[in-house]
Amino acid sequence: MGFDDNLSIKLHQNDNVAIAFKEIAKGEITQRIKANIRIPQGHKIALKKIKKGEKIIKYDQTIGLAGEDILSGDHVHTENTQFLFSKHNYEFSTSVKIPNFAPVKLRPSFNGYKRQNGQVGTRNYIGILTSVNCSATAAKNISNFYDEKKLRKYPNVDGVVSFTHGTGCGMPSSGEGFEALQRVLLGYIQHPNLAGVLLIGLGCEANQIKFLLDAYNLNLNPLFQAMTIQDQGGLRQTIDRGIEIIEEMLPKINRIQRSPQSIEHISLALQCGGSDAWSGITANPALGYSADLLIRNGGTVVLAETPEIYGAEHLLTRRAVSESVGKKLLERISWWQDYVRRNKGSLNNNPTPGNKEGGLTTILEKSLGAAAKGGTTPLIDVLLYAERIREKGFLFMDSPGYDPTSVTGQIASGCNIVSFTTGRGSAFGSKPSPAIKISTNTEIYNHMIEDMDINAGKIISDNSSIEEVGNEIFDLIIKVASGEQSKSEKQGLGDLEFVPWQIGATM
Repeated sequence: MGFDDNLSIKLHQNDNVAIAFKEIAKGEITQRIKANIRIPQGHKIALKKIKKGEKIIKYDQTIGLAGEDILSGDHVHTENTQFLFSKHNYEFSTSVKIPNFAPVKLRPSFNGYKRQNGQVGTRNYIGILTSVNCSATAAKNISNFYDEKKLRKYPNVDGVVSFTHGTGCGMPSSGEGFEALQRVLLGYIQHPNLAGVLLIGLGCEANQIKFLLDAYNLNLNPLFQAMTIQDQGGLRQTIDRGIEIIEEMLPKINRIQRSPQSIEHISLALQCGGSDAWSGITANPALGYSADLLIRNGGTVVLAETPEIYGAEHLLTRRAVSESVGKKLLERISWWQDYVRRNKGSLNNNPTPGNKEGGLTTILEKSLGAAAKGGTTPLIDVLLYAERIREKGFLFMDSPGYDPTSVTGQIASGCNIVSFTTGRGSAFGSKPSPAIKISTNTEIYNHMIEDMDINAGKIISDNSSIEEVGNEIFDLIIKVASGEQSKSEKQGLGDLEFVPWQIGATM
């Protein structure tokens, strides 16, 4: 049998594993190695003998330890790989590369909604927020009243959306969980994609509306209203009054028009879900390239999912603009180690079964690929969950790896568009910020064509470059920010993906 390098790819000269382009049959030769067993597509083949306890190397980084002797040509998988806690001699600011910023006059523009406070939205929604789960039904009934037919006479209004959640009471009125929920609600109230907001509570909950208004000096106005079910006299009265309020908002918001705006007003959430072995090779590096382009043109990108950069955090500290920023990231890693320990879990709980079937073995391997979404520009700040963006450039926001919860925090931080890479497939949307989905492989792009916006798999299947796909993503970001609907928007996704992070005890 002849030598066929088209069967696999070795990502770095120091790696001791290669990735199968397609299924490798027992006895087939790749990288001058004969396969001892069938190697599924996307999975790893050992390129040399890896003794028990030795490091398994991919991307020139350690992704785990051999749990047993692994022979050259063996399948490297979850059963013969041991998890290794992330331990590094951390460097700070040693790989800071100042972007070559484009001159202001040469930066592209997009058509967005300019708000009175200077922010720019990519969408023009009315949002109905709830302070507590007890008011969720009221919010849902109000938003459900506004079907496509009723909104037809308001063409500049993208929709009336209720953002409901499962907490707000049975929780301490201080501490991490309470503060996180407050930041989420504040972020959505002030979000540039929400032209109008109605905040509804029950009245007696721990998460008091009055406290939120007073704490953040929020003033009610015609496009920002609040009420409670108890004050209104019950559910029906609340729904009726809510519809009256929305009816008053609609004509005002419909008069708001898109206008050309600098791309510096785009804040992009970087997200991945349903990852596979190709995520770190195709879609994530291509998204990282487009993230660099956005930053060079004055924009902002926000990486998140702390458990999914675990094992790659040392690459980010090297890009931190200062030691203090790098240490803020390590503080979040330490917090997560304690959080997982307290809840009797493991940071290696991710990858998921689907990730593993797609070729990912440990969280370290997944994280190294996930971090590629962040491109190459300096890390300028590390935010708490749903903490407001204060500077432009590349930021990291602390969050779980659970996509709806993570994206909720990124949107609350101010992201007005979302990018989402996937290798296993995803049906994800994220109102009020449109989501662009990028497939890591051509097979899933063709299989889920109605859900995928861009095929990064052609980097492998068609020899496209990372730069070519990165430019394609960048161009689509501008188009979607200007009003073109993404695939998830066309299917109406995004109403149920508002999931604030519930931290701490429910009492």
